Amino acid sequence: MLPDTPLHNHWENPWHPGRRWRRVQLDPRLRGWLLDTSSLTRRLQQCCAGHFRVRLDWQGWARPALDECQALGLRRRQRALVREVHLLCNDIPWVFARTVIPRASLRGRERRLAHLGERPLGAVLFADPRMQRGEVEVARIDPGTALHAHALGEQGAEAGPVWGRRSVFWLGRKPLLVSEIFLDTMDCPNGA
Repeated sequence: MLPDTPLHNHWENPWHPGRRWRRVQLDPRLRGWLLDTSSLTRRLQQCCAGHFRVRLDWQGWARPALDECQALGLRRRQRALVREVHLLCNDIPWVFARTVIPRASLRGRERRLAHLGERPLGAVLFADPRMQRGEVEVARIDPGTALHAHALGEQGAEAGPVWGRRSVFWLGRKPLLVSEIFLDTMDCPNGA
C-alpha cells in the first residue's frame, strides 16, 4: 500500500511502555501477544494452521513520524527506510508491521535489511546473536487516526480500535523500530 500522503504530519503518539498498562486495560484476547518479547513471526507461524507469508505493501525512503524519530533518536526531517508489510495466514491479514530503519543502520552486514522483500524481518533479527530488543511499548489505536487507517486500509472505516506493540531493536549499535498492529482478522488464541 503506497501512502498517498506523508504520515509524519498526521501520526499521533499512542505508544506507552507495556509495563505501564494495567492488565485489565489491555484486550484480553491479545494481552499475551502484546507483552511477549519473543519472535512474532515464529509465534504466528506456529499458530497459523495453513500457509503463513509476508506481503510487502510498500518500501521506500520517507520521513518517519515524530514519535518514530524520537524513539530512534533521529532529527525531525531525517529520512529513513520505511518497510510496511502484512503478515498473512491463508491470505488473511493478521498483522500490519511497519519498520523504520535509519540510513546509518544500513551499513555493513545490515545492508541486507533493505533487500528483504517478502522474507520475514523477525527471522533475520532473532537469528542474529548481536540482536538486543528495547522495551516493548503498547498502543490502543483508535479509528480516525492515521495509523489506524494506514494499518487497516479500506477496511478501516468500519473497524473499531486495534492494538499494537513496538520496540527498538539493536543490531550492534544500529537501531531500527518495528511496530506490529494486530488486526481483528487474527484468529489465534492468546496462549498460542
